[in-house]
Amino acid sequence: MRLIRLLVAIAFLLLGAVIGALNRQPVTLDFALGTVVVPLGVAVLSALLAGLLIGGTILSVGVVLPMRRRLARLQRTVPAAGGEG
Repeated sequence: MRLIRLLVAIAFLLLGAVIGALNRQPVTLDFALGTVVVPLGVAVLSALLAGLLIGGTILSVGVVLPMRRRLARLQRTVPAAGGEG
């Protein structure tokens, strides 16, 4: 399993390097407080990373945390069945 994860991580790193190398045109990003000139590949990869982080955070807050709270509540109400035999 570790080998598969390592291969997938290397594949995504190579894909990111290829995207960055093929998209070297400068792009001006205008934020309300200032502008930044970055290569297009950096802008695309940054947008993908930001989307991943925002989506993961929303999923965690909206789904994972309520399920953990529910599981903790259920574990408190159900007695442990380890010692009796």
